[in-house]
Amino acid sequence: MPELPEVEVVRRGLAEWVEGRTIETVEIRHSRAVRAHLPGAKDFSARLLGRTIAKVNRRGKYMWLTLDDEQAVVVHLGMSGQALVQPLDAEPEKHLRIRFTFTDGQSSMHFVDQRTFGGMRVDELVETDHAEKVPVSVAHIARDPLDENFDPNLFVKKLRTKNTEVKRALLDQTLMSGVGNIYADEALWRAQIHGATDASTLKVAKAQELLRHATEVMTEALAQGGTSFDFLYVNVNGESGYFSRGLNAYGRENEPCPRCGNLIIREVFMNRSSFSCPKCQPRRKSTLTR
Repeated sequence: MPELPEVEVVRRGLAEWVEGRTIETVEIRHSRAVRAHLPGAKDFSARLLGRTIAKVNRRGKYMWLTLDDEQAVVVHLGMSGQALVQPLDAEPEKHLRIRFTFTDGQSSMHFVDQRTFGGMRVDELVETDHAEKVPVSVAHIARDPLDENFDPNLFVKKLRTKNTEVKRALLDQTLMSGVGNIYADEALWRAQIHGATDASTLKVAKAQELLRHATEVMTEALAQGGTSFDFLYVNVNGESGYFSRGLNAYGRENEPCPRCGNLIIREVFMNRSSFSCPKCQPRRKSTLTR
């Protein structure tokens, strides 16, 4: 699942190409790609014809195209979604689900999704704090560490009240958005904290350190175009990210820890995998109530 750096790379690419452009046609090739738009595919297309994309926005792992009024197109990449900018005469991709063309007759925007877990919907905008407007379906999502209005002190305070494992708290998008499995493991490795540690037992300084590392690792990943483990995550030009080469823990099972040399281990966590160093991140007995 794309996390903050990957979605931000796509957002920046789309912003360069589609902001200020007016939608001329909307071709839906697979109805599942607009299943979240409950009025249906015909209504989705009808609402967008002749509309201008004012801005491409993001909060955490969620992205949307703000239109010229009080609505937006929410874009969910899912596991394999790709938002590509293509020449008008480009050969349709095998898994092309939605295609937009624009009145200026330049390029088109393709939503490609092999597994069809992602999709789009038209959503109303609502005002939140700082007079910012976000789609209704995104309003419950917390700000992310790269947001200028993110409050680090509030995050640390809330984190330390959580009666749950610290990794589970990091993945809670209502607490802080943008962090997924990859960057949670990387931030925990840098902070030398095991993911099963009780969040409520973290000292303020340690919680602040963890937040700093989460911010740093996502900033570094963004600078390298995100993390690509296969061909499914690409930017709007179809290019992969290169941060996977800089990962210290995630996906490194049985490889030496870059810090101490012990072998990285993999543990099952929430039907996925967690990677950590058993020496640098010792697992301590939990005091959580089950």
